[in-house]
Amino acid sequence: MRILMVGDVFGRAGRKFFCERTKELKRQKNIDVVVVNGENVAHGKSLTEATFNEILSGGADIVTTGNHVWDRKDIVPLLEREPFLMRPANFPESTPGKGYCIYPHRAKNIGVINLLGRVFMQPVDCPFIRAEEILKILKRECDIILVDFHAEATSEKISMGYFLDGRVTAVVGTHTHTQTADERILPKGTAYMTDLGMVGPLNSVIGIKIESVIEKFISCRPVKFEVAEDPPRIYCAAIIDIDDKTNTATSIERIQIHEE
Repeated sequence: MRILMVGDVFGRAGRKFFCERTKELKRQKNIDVVVVNGENVAHGKSLTEATFNEILSGGADIVTTGNHVWDRKDIVPLLEREPFLMRPANFPESTPGKGYCIYPHRAKNIGVINLLGRVFMQPVDCPFIRAEEILKILKRECDIILVDFHAEATSEKISMGYFLDGRVTAVVGTHTHTQTADERILPKGTAYMTDLGMVGPLNSVIGIKIESVIEKFISCRPVKFEVAEDPPRIYCAAIIDIDDKTNTATSIERIQIHEE
């Protein structure tokens, strides 16, 4: 089995590029399932029903989110209705939606866990303890388990990779919008990458117009951030190959596509 895990899709530019390239990638690379982080698809903040449906039609099968998930009110009914749209699992249990899903594909069940980091982020429950709790459930029902760890600190992401090594198929990071070049199979067999990167405008500051971010750094005053939309665009992801007999990862390939 081949799984494509796609980094944060940012704004209209990211949505359009995701839809343009994902179906082509699926054909070229024989992709079975696509997992994408969608927390920035609606003008850089959360999802709407229209933008969610757009990335589904563009090739997404499972959609994870992160710290911006609550930035739009209409996300709540979507989270409660859509079985393969998640919010981070380590929000309080009373929070709308769910933090993991089980996606059936052919004769396999694919479990996906969405977690939020705590270093330099908002206060949430411990992602390590929550991952342990969810694993007890998914281990009984799933052949393959994937983790999207939406976190700021590289040390926290790497720690999560080793914490889950040998117990899940893959751990990938999202959130920083900057792809890391450390894809590998960890010692006990888990595919790992610190950050998948972003799908969105290349000439930007993680998706935002360059001038507005520089102004904020120089002035130290509040500045209204504007979402960048001009080309060229970038598509960042990873392809994970999984042995059909053992359900273990055999390779992880970093993908970075620049718009010509």
